[in-house]
Amino acid sequence: MGQTIIEKIIARNIGASFVKPGDIVTVHADRVMLDDIMIPFIVEKFKEMGFPKIWDPDKVVLIYDHLVPASQQDDVRHYRVGDAFAAEYGIKNLHRSDGICHQLMTEAGYVKPGDVVFGTDSHTTTYGCVGAFSTGIGYTEMAAILGTGTLWVKVPETIRICIEGNLPEGVMSKDVILRIIGDLGADGATYRCLEFTGSAVEAMTVSSRMTMANMAIEAGAKCAVFSPDEKTAEYCDIRLDEFQKQLKSDEDASYFKTMTYRAEDFVPVMACPSQVDKIRDVSELEGIAIDQVFIGSCTNGRLEDLAAAAQVLKGRKTADFVKLIVTPASRKVYEEAAKQGILKVLAEAGAVITHPGCGLCCGRTGGILSDGERVVATNNRNFLGRMGTSKVEIYLASPATAAACAVAGKIVSAQTVEKSVR
Repeated sequence: MGQTIIEKIIARNIGASFVKPGDIVTVHADRVMLDDIMIPFIVEKFKEMGFPKIWDPDKVVLIYDHLVPASQQDDVRHYRVGDAFAAEYGIKNLHRSDGICHQLMTEAGYVKPGDVVFGTDSHTTTYGCVGAFSTGIGYTEMAAILGTGTLWVKVPETIRICIEGNLPEGVMSKDVILRIIGDLGADGATYRCLEFTGSAVEAMTVSSRMTMANMAIEAGAKCAVFSPDEKTAEYCDIRLDEFQKQLKSDEDASYFKTMTYRAEDFVPVMACPSQVDKIRDVSELEGIAIDQVFIGSCTNGRLEDLAAAAQVLKGRKTADFVKLIVTPASRKVYEEAAKQGILKVLAEAGAVITHPGCGLCCGRTGGILSDGERVVATNNRNFLGRMGTSKVEIYLASPATAAACAVAGKIVSAQTVEKSVR
């Protein structure tokens, strides 16, 4: 029997010729990511476990992104604990305000195809965009890895998602993954791998693939994966080795199920309050008034996302009383967007452009909403209370759709706005 991509990665990591779904194995971490929210709890557990040192400090990355800049008094404690821990145990890969952890882990070259990576954030599934096995864990598990370099996992079943054809104009990978989540349901991929394939997927940029891998967790997935290709190699600034070149599922690999789509059938969609799998076509929602738009996060804060928003906003203004907040995913994205004139377009349209980081996605650092307000956002979750009170309505959309809503002051598609006179 053949193997899936994820089965090949796990088998190689443990030195086995073959693994199958359901096997319990102990893997060796190639890289781990600690975020600022979890660092005090990781440190407490690490010391409670009595480890004298970190197994390999060079494989550890500590990133301050959720709580930067501090918006509550206790946030400063996280910085102090993190800095002290890094100094004591020799962690040199430390990022302060450089961007969102999931953006930096691939952008800065910490994750390569075929790696096994763990992070203390559920959206660690993102790194599957470059062909890695990556998944989120809790602070107790992370403390154990820091001391041993290992963690047990159950080999997941794989759901194969094949998308053939060409996506229509105005449809972004965010629309694609939202539709898939709607079809799977919020628990339809629990502890399974989502493997994306097909000509439409091959045509996507690595950034677009990141959006899809990022949101795999919203269907309960343990991980997500794309087969690495030349785009991956260029993004990671490497030459694929023989193993990485073979990270494709075998023809006779066994899948939990296969879902097949025609790319031409996708349309702009939104996740409606307050469930990520409550998906509706934008055309069904047009006319609903909004108060705010947020473009950013580890889901859609990359250069191509800001460029897509700028294309809609160029020569236009945000609607009266609508607040548009734009948060680049990293300092590198911010600088390149400035260099290309994208930030200028966004600013002229009326956007508030913030420092790189998680920002409003996790309900921090500006933009919190109150009872009865409605926001269109490009992040990955619209749970009750995530961006303010429990009476705030959050609609999730692509950057192009979100920008169009900012112009119209209500839910519309980018195509609707493009037809209007500038």
